Amino acid sequence: MSSTDATTVLPAVPGGSVPGAPGQDAPAGAERLAELDARDITAWFGERKVLDRVSLTMSAGAITALIGPSGCGKSTFLRILNRMHELVPSAQLAGEVWLDGEDIYDPAKKLIDARRAIGMVFQKPNPFPAMSIRENVLAGLKLTGTKASRSEKDDLVESCLTKGGLWNEVKDRLDAPGGGLSGGQQQRLCIARSLAVKPRVLLMDEPCSALDPTSTRVIEETMLELAREVTIVIVTHNMQQAARVSSQCAFFLAAHGTPGVIVEHGDTRAMFENPQDSRTADYVHGRFG
Repeated sequence: MSSTDATTVLPAVPGGSVPGAPGQDAPAGAERLAELDARDITAWFGERKVLDRVSLTMSAGAITALIGPSGCGKSTFLRILNRMHELVPSAQLAGEVWLDGEDIYDPAKKLIDARRAIGMVFQKPNPFPAMSIRENVLAGLKLTGTKASRSEKDDLVESCLTKGGLWNEVKDRLDAPGGGLSGGQQQRLCIARSLAVKPRVLLMDEPCSALDPTSTRVIEETMLELAREVTIVIVTHNMQQAARVSSQCAFFLAAHGTPGVIVEHGDTRAMFENPQDSRTADYVHGRFG
């Protein structure tokens, strides 16, 4: 077991058959997709325990949705998956997170390697406002010390913006400030920025909660395309979104001041149509939360 004082793309082909999700046949290159395995994760903020022995395997080639009411530990769990939890001074963690057979919390592992392999897109778009669109995409190269020629950078910018569903909208104004884009475009720019360092996994914390329905649809389409190349884990309060984009789902719950646990997890369609726990049924059908 690894322990630390704190914490925290693109799989594709889901194992389920959720309408609108990727198909069941593995895409070309699927053998390169990464499995993420959280084992007995317990987390604290100071004396307050917020997660209790949470275990979840997030399969390679799948979009996994984390659902549950506010305050049940979903975002904390997501941040633990790429060692962002440890940025909080009072935070503590017990448990292990394995990426393709290696524990990212192993003392021998570098923090920067975990962040490079497991990218993060936040609820509120956060492009670097003083940087151009192009500079935003390439920011990760500087942070990781990655060297690239001008032509390689040009190719990377086009490739990442294309994968982020933004290239056609900004290709003629790459030197414009990233902060001048609309909210939905800024979020797609943040996705493109995350992709530039070629992560194995992409974590997304309510990426559409601040966006209008049209922008949300574009982001969801982008996720489904990305899932052919990188494993995706998404926190969402939107049950329709979870059903549209994910093939696997985990329902978190923290009842009466107790720490968060996973009540049920598995195939998304099965959890929505035939949940095994009455609490899951109540939540996905809107009776609480």
